[in-house]
Amino acid sequence: MSEPEAASKSHLEYETVLSGSATHVAQFDTHDKTPLQRFQHFLHSSPAAVPLIVLVLSLAVFGSILGTKFFSAFSLTLILQQVAITGIIGAAQSLIILTAGIDLSVGAIMVLSSVVMGQFAIHYGIPTPLAIVAGFAVGALCGFINGVLVARMKLPPFIVTLGMWQIVLASNFLYSANETIRAQDLEANARLLQFFGQNVRLGGAVLTYGVIAMILLVALLWYVLNHTAWGRHLYAVGDDPEAAELAGVNVKRMLISVYTLSGLICALGGWALIGRIGSVSPTAGQFANIESITAVVIGGLSLFGGRGSILGMLFGALIVGVFALGLRLIGTDPQWTYLMIGVLIIGAVAIDQWIRKVAG
Repeated sequence: MSEPEAASKSHLEYETVLSGSATHVAQFDTHDKTPLQRFQHFLHSSPAAVPLIVLVLSLAVFGSILGTKFFSAFSLTLILQQVAITGIIGAAQSLIILTAGIDLSVGAIMVLSSVVMGQFAIHYGIPTPLAIVAGFAVGALCGFINGVLVARMKLPPFIVTLGMWQIVLASNFLYSANETIRAQDLEANARLLQFFGQNVRLGGAVLTYGVIAMILLVALLWYVLNHTAWGRHLYAVGDDPEAAELAGVNVKRMLISVYTLSGLICALGGWALIGRIGSVSPTAGQFANIESITAVVIGGLSLFGGRGSILGMLFGALIVGVFALGLRLIGTDPQWTYLMIGVLIIGAVAIDQWIRKVAG
């Protein structure tokens, strides 16, 4: 056999081996999955599916027990009113957790922003729109400082935001002298600060502007996260920051922008908080950071970053609201609400681990 013929034969045998291997791999890849595996992959591709299923089941259970007492327009919109602040702050928390971080200072930033708005408008006599802008500036500044410390100095987000929480909390009490600005003073001099407490009635349903703001915010962030380059970069940074850097994403700038935006959203939550309680209180919203993390975790966002949906966070907040109202209407001890929420948190994390292990 001549050398060209031998080379041709060798090449043919090599192609045959590759073809056989490819066929074998193809057969392996197309192997039918079990219904459970298909369900797991569906949950992996649709992170908001789990909290949505839990929300629907919760509504069905409490509806079957309480009937029209629970399934009324007023009761269902009351749930929305109760979770409006949690939903807004949860949106800020979601952005941070999607980057594989966590922000323990969101509640404190929210309250400080609201106090600045009230102090500027009432005690300094500054026009209310400018006082609101000042509150947003404070929120953005706090978020920016968090972002710089995390992105530039490479400090752990947990430690940074834990320290910021203490600093902002102390600054809040020192600046306000622990003084509450009464609703009467706001009504007389700065009614715009109570804007989000006003409501719109649609039959038996009562929607406050705070609820509408929460829904619009979540819808806007959902669009940004799913249909813009900024949103894709955020997911990339949370999934693998080194790979994102190699792909051309400026990770440091991205993180700073996320934390700054989170601070702005917290300021919006502070404005909505004034409308919710009708006054400016330095002691309000003390558990907002825990409530926001609860909504995010139950909503199916992965604490490892890079996976989850802002809609899931909203569903998570609504689940907490459904349990709180449903158990209260049944007449159970309030501690049962915390017990059930604790079970939901552990269950949500367990499901996330299960989905990551199988579909990852």
